Amino acid sequence: SDKLLEVDGLVWGKDDETLYYVTMDEQHRPFRLFQRKNWKGSNPTDTLLKEDLDDLFWCGVYKSLDDKYVFFESASKETSEVWYLSTEEEGTVSEMKTVAPRRPKVLYEVEHGHGEWFIWTNVDKSPNMKLMTAPAKPDSADEWKLLEDASGKPIFDGSLAKSLDSVTVLNTHIVMQGREDGIPRVWTYQIDSKIMKRLEFDEAAYDVGLVSHFEADTKTVVVSYDSMLTPPSSIEISLNDDDAQRTVLKSKVVPGYDKDLYGCDRMEVLSRDGKTQIPISVVYSKDTMEKVKAGERVPVHLYGYGSYSACMEADFSSTRLPLLNRGMIYVIAHIRGGGEMGRQWYEEPSGGKYLCKKNTFNDFVDVANFVLQDWTLPEMLSCEGRSAGGLLIGAAINQAPELFKVAILGVPFVDVACTMTDSTIPLTSGEWVEWGNPNEKLYHQYMMEYSPMNNVQAGKKYPACWLTGGLHDPRVAYWEPTKFTATLRHANPDNENPICMKLDLSAGHFSASDRYKYYRELAYDFSFLLDQLKLA
Repeated sequence: SDKLLEVDGLVWGKDDETLYYVTMDEQHRPFRLFQRKNWKGSNPTDTLLKEDLDDLFWCGVYKSLDDKYVFFESASKETSEVWYLSTEEEGTVSEMKTVAPRRPKVLYEVEHGHGEWFIWTNVDKSPNMKLMTAPAKPDSADEWKLLEDASGKPIFDGSLAKSLDSVTVLNTHIVMQGREDGIPRVWTYQIDSKIMKRLEFDEAAYDVGLVSHFEADTKTVVVSYDSMLTPPSSIEISLNDDDAQRTVLKSKVVPGYDKDLYGCDRMEVLSRDGKTQIPISVVYSKDTMEKVKAGERVPVHLYGYGSYSACMEADFSSTRLPLLNRGMIYVIAHIRGGGEMGRQWYEEPSGGKYLCKKNTFNDFVDVANFVLQDWTLPEMLSCEGRSAGGLLIGAAINQAPELFKVAILGVPFVDVACTMTDSTIPLTSGEWVEWGNPNEKLYHQYMMEYSPMNNVQAGKKYPACWLTGGLHDPRVAYWEPTKFTATLRHANPDNENPICMKLDLSAGHFSASDRYKYYRELAYDFSFLLDQLKLA
């Protein structure tokens, strides 16, 4: 067929005769799963296997690593459901079965191996995901049981100690990814001996993750590793008892970079509530830190996000080097609303969503006050965030405009109450399980208390602001940074710090797709930043 389809996900069936693909609705929400037969012929046959018409739920398709099942997952931020179809039956059966029926506030994900479902879930209201198994059959919820180690102890019990994000089932091992002490972790579990081990690395803070694996029969795994000092590398690690058998397959070469010239610290900042410790990752030139130790104040750039349980990792970025080489300290604030400390860092009652969203902004301002104690001055402190991170920056400069000299707001989500009220805007209704539904009085009132557009202070000296937007952005419409720019200017017409906006007429939410244009766009950001800090 010559007809082009816009699809969101695509997997093969048992062989190359069958395809599965997911289509999107008018709001660009993935919602329907089709099976295509005779895809190479002139008259392919499409069968609708499953659909979810609830706007809160986004759908996807994937296949188990052992190739035995195709899964259709439908999930909101709080609830999920998974259906499956055996690849052995895909030629004769078109009805999918559910692993477990949808239950409010219960999230679960599924993989198959060794004749069982491997399920990671927050069932029974556990703060983090627990790892469970069940017979590979439909409606198995009553038979879920915790996976235990050789001593009979659950390897992931859903407690606050460590969080679980993904599970890969191999022939001899299970490989799990999650977090412990705020750091990404990888664990291996030997199925026969029931022994679990955590892969260890030398640096105090780093980013590590399992790369894509397509074979269940393997004696090694490959992880991607980097830190704020170490460029990315791919490392092959043995699954045998001696995981010290490691081979670096490839490392990114950064021309002119000398790791020994820089330093990195992992620290904690006490929040204003007097009990929550906010992790921060700090990278700097060693020469710069020597100046700080001698009592000199230096420029500091503070970065944050804090939404959707997304984690801002202590990873490597070559584009930070121009800032570090000019004597700046770069700080990532791992504030609540992210998932760095587990799901409790994100969820109510003490995280950073719904009616505790202000924790996100308060944490960021608390970190700013911390770096102002000994490292820098308000006229040398800059901050940055993108998308929901732009909301963070907008709320932070409204709360404490006197703390910052420069603010960079990339495609910022700053008109929260207005946007969330209009469900005709793409993606809006699905966001109600993140921010709350402002059509309900309680959530509307709370949003109005922090929405940057509605809380700009008149008569205050705001920092120099650089806002960006994309004309074709389906996530944060171009009028949001435009309105916020005008609001900031109107409220403080005598502000000597410039409020500037750059609108890209060809970009969407993620700016340029080619790397050279990305560098050019980043150069605009840095040029404004360095000019305002008088470091250009």
